[in-house]
Amino acid sequence: MTRTLLEHLLDGGPHLSVGVLTADLMRLGDDLAALPPAGIDIVHIDVADGAFCPLFTVGAPFVKALPATLYKDAHLLVNDPLSKIDPFVAAGADIITFHVEGAAQPHRVLQALGAAANANDPARGIVRGVAINPSTPVGAIEPLLDEAELILLLAINPGWGGQRYLASTDARVEQARRLIEASGRRIALGVDGGITRDNVGHAASLGVNLIVSGSAIFDGRDSAANALVMQQLVRDAAATGVVPPA
Repeated sequence: MTRTLLEHLLDGGPHLSVGVLTADLMRLGDDLAALPPAGIDIVHIDVADGAFCPLFTVGAPFVKALPATLYKDAHLLVNDPLSKIDPFVAAGADIITFHVEGAAQPHRVLQALGAAANANDPARGIVRGVAINPSTPVGAIEPLLDEAELILLLAINPGWGGQRYLASTDARVEQARRLIEASGRRIALGVDGGITRDNVGHAASLGVNLIVSGSAIFDGRDSAANALVMQQLVRDAAATGVVPPA
């Protein structure tokens, strides 16, 4: 029986989702080729509209151009996501995450995604994600847990690089975990922002299913070696279950 992507996320993790916008876009194929040998099969695409946050990045054609052999994790940093999700479904996004802060009716976004089929492989399904910024109360996700399949907590303020992982993230992860457990549903939990070699083990030990990191792997030097190191740090931390200092 074919496993859905949600089942893949929930089992055998934490999984690294690697931000492609930190790669060398002139040799993106080479950088992406470094991921599967390290056991990494998810790429993260920050789709920012320049209005929801200062960053203005890429759109659905970029997502479509990425190889379907990797799971495509589209993070929509946009206003009015309901009007914008269809092109990303058609582009073969496997995970589509939108922000509560940018959606007038977040339930409708989740329901629309629930009715959509994965353009690459219908058996994978599309994982429906909800993201919240560091200043948004974690309780904002509670009304959405009957539909959401991924909760993504940002550990930085979205829009620019070089920020440090916010210490408040740890408590927010625990709050989200309690809400997910109380819902009785199998929902993946992820953290995004400020993840480096120094703290990826800490993030993995928090018990999340998905960890988003970009420049720690695509740093312009040796993507293959970086991917192996980051994946091993995640595995080691998950195996010990001990939360090291961030």
